[in-house]
Amino acid sequence: MKALDLYCCGGGASRGLYQAGFTVTGVDIEAQKKYPYDFIQSDVLELSIEFLRQFDFIWASPPCQEYTKAGTQWRRAGKEYPDLIAATREMLIETGVPYVIENVPDSPLIEPVLLCGTMFGLRTYRHRLFESSFEIEQPVHPPHVAKNTKMGRPPKDGEFLQIVGHFSGVPLAREIMGLPGLNQYELAQAIPPAYSKYIAEQFLKSLQIEQLTLF
Repeated sequence: MKALDLYCCGGGASRGLYQAGFTVTGVDIEAQKKYPYDFIQSDVLELSIEFLRQFDFIWASPPCQEYTKAGTQWRRAGKEYPDLIAATREMLIETGVPYVIENVPDSPLIEPVLLCGTMFGLRTYRHRLFESSFEIEQPVHPPHVAKNTKMGRPPKDGEFLQIVGHFSGVPLAREIMGLPGLNQYELAQAIPPAYSKYIAEQFLKSLQIEQLTLF
């Protein structure tokens, strides 16, 4: 089956889709020279509906700066970021292709599922929300026991890494996220592949249930 990763950046979500068994194509407005799968450089919202309908599953991660704490501070300073969630959702609904939209907490997603690194045994909390056109089972959310590493210094034993902004510990972040080869900026923009793999497997499970219902 073919999956499309919109706003793919360095390919964190793409890797999880690939691990779930999909052939993956990424799309981003910026060139992604290290992206490991088929890649198209394009403005996502300029893609044709006909093109999008060639895929079995679409993942979209619109820019999230508008909804982050840092984004709030930047808006106060007069800096603005695009809000592409609504336009992306409208486009995806028009395709009729099963889809997921990923973004940060406090973003305006509809009935999202929350994923956290603790659900997958990762040494980072990294909360993200996921809106979908199919049902995703919400995993149990373990309590947050470990402290986050303070920004700007290397992590201590037992601390969880905050992989945001100009964090310290890029080699450790690559290991935690399961994303070898990504640089600091790409890691800060990415989700752990464990998240997208889990959701892709939920999608495949929904297809199996649908087939059993039909027969």
